[in-house]
Amino acid sequence: MNRIIYLLVFLLVLSCKTNKPEKGEIEEWEAQAANIEIIRDDFGVPHIYGKTDADAVFGLLYAQCEDDFNRVEQNYIWATGRLAEIDGKEALYSDLRAKLFMTEEEAIVNYENSPAWLKKLCDAFADGINYYLYTHPEVKPRLLTHFEPWMPMYFSEGSIGGDIERISTKKIAAFYESDMALPKVELMQLQKEKEAEEPQGSNGIAISGKLTQSGNPLLLINPHTSFYFRGEVHVVSEEGLNAYGAVTWGQFFVYQGFNEKTGWMHTSTYTDVMDEFKETIVENDDNLFYEYGEELRPVKSFEIVLKYLDGKKLKEKKYPAYRTHHGPITHVADGQWTASAMMWEPVKALEQSFIRTKQNGYKGFRDMMDIRTNSSNNTVYADAEGNIAYFHGNYVPKRDVQFNYAEPVDGSNPKTDWQGLHTVDENILVLNPENGWIQNCNSTPFTSALEFSPKTEDYPYYMSKDQENFRGVHAIELLKDRKRYTIDSLIQLAHDPYLPAFKALIPGLVKAYNSHDDKNPKLREPIKILENWDYTTGEDQVAMTLAHFYGTAMGNRAKHPENISDMERMTYFGTHTEESLKIFEEVIDQLTADYVTWKIPWGEVNRYQRITGDIVQQFDDNKPSIPIGFASGRWGALAAYGARYTTEGAKKIYGTRGNSFVAVVEFGDMVKAKSILAGGQSGDPSSPHFDDQIESYKNVDWKEVPYYREDVLKRAEKTYRPGERK
Repeated sequence: MNRIIYLLVFLLVLSCKTNKPEKGEIEEWEAQAANIEIIRDDFGVPHIYGKTDADAVFGLLYAQCEDDFNRVEQNYIWATGRLAEIDGKEALYSDLRAKLFMTEEEAIVNYENSPAWLKKLCDAFADGINYYLYTHPEVKPRLLTHFEPWMPMYFSEGSIGGDIERISTKKIAAFYESDMALPKVELMQLQKEKEAEEPQGSNGIAISGKLTQSGNPLLLINPHTSFYFRGEVHVVSEEGLNAYGAVTWGQFFVYQGFNEKTGWMHTSTYTDVMDEFKETIVENDDNLFYEYGEELRPVKSFEIVLKYLDGKKLKEKKYPAYRTHHGPITHVADGQWTASAMMWEPVKALEQSFIRTKQNGYKGFRDMMDIRTNSSNNTVYADAEGNIAYFHGNYVPKRDVQFNYAEPVDGSNPKTDWQGLHTVDENILVLNPENGWIQNCNSTPFTSALEFSPKTEDYPYYMSKDQENFRGVHAIELLKDRKRYTIDSLIQLAHDPYLPAFKALIPGLVKAYNSHDDKNPKLREPIKILENWDYTTGEDQVAMTLAHFYGTAMGNRAKHPENISDMERMTYFGTHTEESLKIFEEVIDQLTADYVTWKIPWGEVNRYQRITGDIVQQFDDNKPSIPIGFASGRWGALAAYGARYTTEGAKKIYGTRGNSFVAVVEFGDMVKAKSILAGGQSGDPSSPHFDDQIESYKNVDWKEVPYYREDVLKRAEKTYRPGERK
């Protein structure tokens, strides 16, 4: 009862709160700002120094807002379920999805139940942003004029969207609009769209000191994210925090990075961490129950009120929401209401995300992993003690293997329930393998360390798909039988131009052409170019242009068996060539129509363009852009450069995702690192750091990381405290 009264009072205070801060609040911000120093280096990277962790977090969020408040705000508009208030009705089911898992009232309770140290960080998060808005009155938020300390509960572990984005808003809409499953034709279309998407993921490589020139371990931190989704930061406190790396806009912890003693790189996991439970619903006296074994349990129901923009007016729409002990009801499967189960422990997830950044060796890092909330990721690890490790997944529910959890299971059968979590030792783990290296490129863990990899038969089927991809194949071939690595040689390895997908795909096309007596003369020259190609990408490669558009067209249009991976599809197309010549001729015709000639070097069509700070870039062939020789990770490029193909009026393709923040770190008596950031640190086109790294990015000329304060001072461009204008 006291908790309910507290919530009502708290919400009443919030509803009455003005956006204008009070004198006492301003004085508190100014007092905390006096404990913080921000040093911007010659690439605009903020190095934040605070007395306490909370001071450092305050400064970190202030600095992030300076660089790109637009993205900070956008992430919390989306995460807290308020997107429809600026984007209209189309975003309602994204907002509903967020609220189904946690209402604002529940977020407040989670914040209040957090340990004192975490509440301080959440307070500092909100204060840092609000102080920025107070000191920058010219900044006009689209929606969030005041940030609250409970907001990080919605955005707690750093991945793009996290697990919740895997829950289909179209299925939620079908449930709420018709109480029916999504029609089969729409499900097939969703699957087709998914297959055509630019592959997402990341690379992590750890090299033992026995294979390096210095005798020190090396770590490649290589996330493949949307460009400009994360900034590069360095955050330091007198309480032991000294973390450098990539921070997702609006979060108060370094998500992928390193400190002086440890480094961590996350890759998206194939571990099954989400399940669907079909519920048998019974109505009794206007109350809803669901069957569970021999009992009927009440369905928890409540109302969610969402606001949405309709023209210039803000309207409301109410939704009934339902939950069972499995999770919220999100859709219909096989005619039954279905609950979606996933990791939803925001307090523990935030704790793990921050504690990770302060570990100084394997024992502490391993103990941190016991929190078990890093649900969507694998972790590639290295440290100054000489250890390299790979954790495949972290949050893994125990299941009864007699059931197929790849499909919705019967929620009325208690045997289908999760039986707690697997321990870290029960999960797939690689530590200091004899071969001296570990790789994960969103590929199977069972090839992560050659013959010293884990064995499939030692784990339940849901721990991982035994599924390889071309990036994994490429990494293994590059890592085998090499020694005397340096930071620079690992950077070069991570940019190797060979594309194994085309070794699997192109010979079949060439063979199909050469097997015909009546060879199509239109295809003779392009086929000859492909036949003589060494399957490497580069700005001047015409073969790369031909192969890219051919491979993409085959993936989109050619027939193939269902339920196979993209790598398996491309391999299949390499040997099943019935449609290959027809599709290749269509590609030649389309290239000629779009570019006057099909004989166009890759750099002429594959471009980088950043004109505005908009979150979704609108590309224009008539505006400045630069050639990029990198290729999509779909083809096995480790230095992935993914593009969007649907910009209206643009015929060239423009990079939108792939290598974004990337670093190679060497751990020894002192940590050393080099890094690069696609474009630049700032989202402001008028800033010198808007795109000052792009030439170095394309030329593989990475910058030295100034980690120690004396090095930061040598590279200092500006030193100030929050509240002092840059």
